[in-house]
Amino acid sequence: MRRTVFLIASIFVSALFLWLALRDVPTDEILARLGEANPVWLLVALVCATIGLWTRGLRWRVLLNDRVTPVASFNMLCIAMLLNQLPLRAGEVARSALATRSGVPFFTAATSVLVERLLDTLLVVILLAAALTQVPDAEPAITQAAALFGIAGVIAVGVLLIFARRPDWARGLLAYFECLLPLLERLPLRSLLENILDGIQPLASPRRAAEAIMLSIVSWAFSLGTFYATALSLRIHESLPLMTLLSVSMASFAIALPVSVAAIGPFEGAVRLSGDAVGLSAALSLPLGLLFHGVTIASYAIWGAVGLVMMGVSFGDVMKSDRKSSRQPGAEVPAVVK
Repeated sequence: MRRTVFLIASIFVSALFLWLALRDVPTDEILARLGEANPVWLLVALVCATIGLWTRGLRWRVLLNDRVTPVASFNMLCIAMLLNQLPLRAGEVARSALATRSGVPFFTAATSVLVERLLDTLLVVILLAAALTQVPDAEPAITQAAALFGIAGVIAVGVLLIFARRPDWARGLLAYFECLLPLLERLPLRSLLENILDGIQPLASPRRAAEAIMLSIVSWAFSLGTFYATALSLRIHESLPLMTLLSVSMASFAIALPVSVAAIGPFEGAVRLSGDAVGLSAALSLPLGLLFHGVTIASYAIWGAVGLVMMGVSFGDVMKSDRKSSRQPGAEVPAVVK
């Protein structure tokens, strides 16, 4: 029953946001713009999206302390991205479940995904803050909110780095709270903490932490390249660097909205708002948003399907493993940004 309600709500939210994004723009004009897209630049965009996925897979492998092969990490990541297009956003739990096939404990894998999310959020906030400083008439409250998110991200990453190098501090903190609240001792918090510490252990190595951060930067650079190439396919050059920074960062936060179908609606709305901020007409920003979203989903669909074949699992098998794992306490991994 809950899944049905969530599905209906997701369809409604996507339809509402898509209607808001498309309002006041003639459909014929949007279709005409889409028909004029240069396929060569769209192919370049798809290649950039693919390389971005590959570097994200390499980053996840680093965070798993090389417990999986580069190809396996790429396949599992792409399967997760494909599943994340569904309303229930089952991809990250399924990815953690698939990692257990390589001997990685479920909560260790889930913790590594959480570290990914923190790194991504930190970088996206930096991109957004940099873009907002160049946007004319940007509301100070929005810029301050972006700065606060950035500070929170730095603090969260800093805490993880500290606990990775000083795991006894984390154990001592848990013991302190258990003394304050004896009821906590009845929960499997100690075993959960050990899995979390195992998941962040690679960050204890300065070299691995630097690799994870560098791969994060490279992967987001290719995400920016995907948008840039898509814009060039529509022959958009006006304020393109700023439009790229603003659109990619805002679309990333739109994707984090859990109630939607493949982020359809919120994604396009974010790109249109970015266009409005830099003075780009909706007749240009909307086709750009639709194409950028289409290229992104196409990369997930292509490589997610390849991943299913390469790993020898079916879509139903992955969904079953997700439902089984999601019943474990604390199994859900929040999806913040891609």
